[in-house]
Amino acid sequence: MKKMLFTFISVVLFFNLTYSQQKIDETDSLKSDAVIAAISWLKLVDEGKYKESWDNSAELFKNSITKEQWINTLNGLLPNLGTVVQREFISAKFKSALPGAPDGKYVIISYKTEFKNKNNSIETVTPMLDKDNIWRVSGYFIK
Repeated sequence: MKKMLFTFISVVLFFNLTYSQQKIDETDSLKSDAVIAAISWLKLVDEGKYKESWDNSAELFKNSITKEQWINTLNGLLPNLGTVVQREFISAKFKSALPGAPDGKYVIISYKTEFKNKNNSIETVTPMLDKDNIWRVSGYFIK
């Protein structure tokens, strides 16, 4: 009986560990895809293609700010900061829920960014898996 119980517990633990590893691998894959989307989107912003960055944003983003507001915001902010001198990846955290946003798949990505006129900034880019299963940026902040 003890041997059967030990075997049963071993099998349960094995399947739990296997399932946990699959979840970790899936999360890592989602993070990678989200980081790639964020890099592409940041390239548009860095190149001054603000209209295109809005066009390539998530539906949630587009519903929270008009294209004109987005362009005006970036035109008022980024020229004062200057061009990006260096951007260093800090972290990517998978989330299924964010305050004020519908549940979904999000990755909060942080970069330590040095602009020509401002050192030690933190950029936070939040891609989300949009309704069509494509990662698009749903939030962008500079501290």
